[in-house]
Order: sequence, then C-alpha cells, then structure tokens
Amino acid sequence: MNFEVAQNKIVNFIRKETHKAGVNGAVIGISGGIDSALTAALTVKALGKDNVLGIHMPESGLTPANDSEDAKALADWLGIEFRTIDIAGIISSFMVAVPESESASRLCKGNLKARVRMSLLYFHANQMDRMVMGTGNKTEILLGYFTKYGDGGVDLEPIGGLYKTEVWELSRRLGVPEVLITKKPSAGLWAVRPMKPSLGSLI
Repeated sequence: MNFEVAQNKIVNFIRKETHKAGVNGAVIGISGGIDSALTAALTVKALGKDNVLGIHMPESGLTPANDSEDAKALADWLGIEFRTIDIAGIISSFMVAVPESESASRLCKGNLKARVRMSLLYFHANQMDRMVMGTGNKTEILLGYFTKYGDGGVDLEPIGGLYKTEVWELSRRLGVPEVLITKKPSAGLWAVRPMKPSLGSLI
C-alpha cells in the first residue's frame, strides 16, 4: 500500500463528506486505543483541531486507568477538545429500570455499553451540528466484530478501508506515540488484565 496516497484519500474523504453534510466538525469516541487515535489524527488533519471533539467514555470500576490516561494524553497531543463521561451511572440506571437485565449475558451487557456510548456521541454531535466518526477498521468490519447500533452506528468510517496491520503502519507514519501502536487491543466491555505503561507518562 502507498500510505501517503491512503492518508490523502482518507483526509479528502472526511473533508468532502462533512462539507456535503453541511456540518461544523466531528465527534469521536476516544478509547485510549490505536484505532480511535488514528481516526482522530486523520480527522484533525482534515478538519483542524478546533473542529474535533474527543469523548472518552469509561466505566468506573472496569475501564483500566491507563486507558483514560492515554485518551487524555492523545487529546492533548492532538490539541483537540476533550470530555470524559463515565457511563457506569447510565448502565446502573438501565439495570434498575429493567430488573431482568441483571441476569443478562456478558455479551448482552457489553452490547448495551456500546450502544450507550453511541447515544452519547450522537447527543453531542446533534448538539454541536457535527458528524460522528467511526473507528472501525477493515479487519473488524469483515469479521463482524462490532455492535450493531453501537460502535457500528456512525456517520463515517474513515479507517474502514484499512486492515489492522495498515492501521499500525499509517499510525507510525503520522507520528502516533508508539505505546498506543503496541498496546493490546480491547473492546473495553468487560474486565481485562492491566497492560503496559500509560501514554500519559511518555508525551
């Protein structure tokens, strides 16, 4: 792959589609992982840092602290506006409103979390007259590794034509910090073992 050509195509795609839609910018869910990092970096190149909002949506008691630190450090590195919204209270309220949800499977609860995050992104996008940028890559899309109306519910998928290996390579070419590129991928929907040092201490 010619990565310079790929980068220019994605940047132009974002510019063209946002202009066509008549919106003022983009909203991106920033997880602390490489896919959202690359999407945010490309969107900043396309629209400028003042027109990009990054939203980190951890679940207290579950989301690793280094993910939140990496998300904030990435936003600082890019110079974009950044907000953190803890979804734990929203999930808890759902469980109270639908008591039988307590016996739901881990997958069912995980999909709910993805859909809550989608709703938060669209609330801000509607409020700010912006588009929601997806962070799914081609490998995930081909495998069906996403939640319908969750992380699959977006306006544009800027890196949807890139395999995961290409996501890593393009990220390196754009100067995305190496700690994010080598970080073990996680959907952030259930508990995982702590991994790697935080990006916050490196940039």
